[in-house]
Amino acid sequence: MDASITTRLSQRAVITAAIVDVVGVVVFVAIGRRNHDEGTAIFGVLAVAAPFLLALVISWLGMRTWVEPFTRRSWAATWVITVVAGLLLRRFVFDRGIATPFIIVATITLGVLLGVGRLLSKRLVRN
Repeated sequence: MDASITTRLSQRAVITAAIVDVVGVVVFVAIGRRNHDEGTAIFGVLAVAAPFLLALVISWLGMRTWVEPFTRRSWAATWVITVVAGLLLRRFVFDRGIATPFIIVATITLGVLLGVGRLLSKRLVRN
């Protein structure tokens, strides 16, 4: 296969995985805000999503996720770092609460959304 095609497919895969990860975080926050009658206005969602989006960027940079975005290791590291760093940022930088039920819901929901998102993005890149 031509090297430029391989590079282009690789770039497409990385961009797709990154976008799907961001969408997963935003969907998590939008669902939470809607369930708590806080509305789903984009600026409100992005304000609440900010610590988790920053944590997602930290995980991608720290783990060099762009190298192998579709491995289980990559997904697991992205999930754990996004949850832990996101909760810490939410509490200590954004001065918002992190009650135990929220920690549980964030951990499970982000794990599912990021995992399903990676599977979906892998399929999108193949087709």
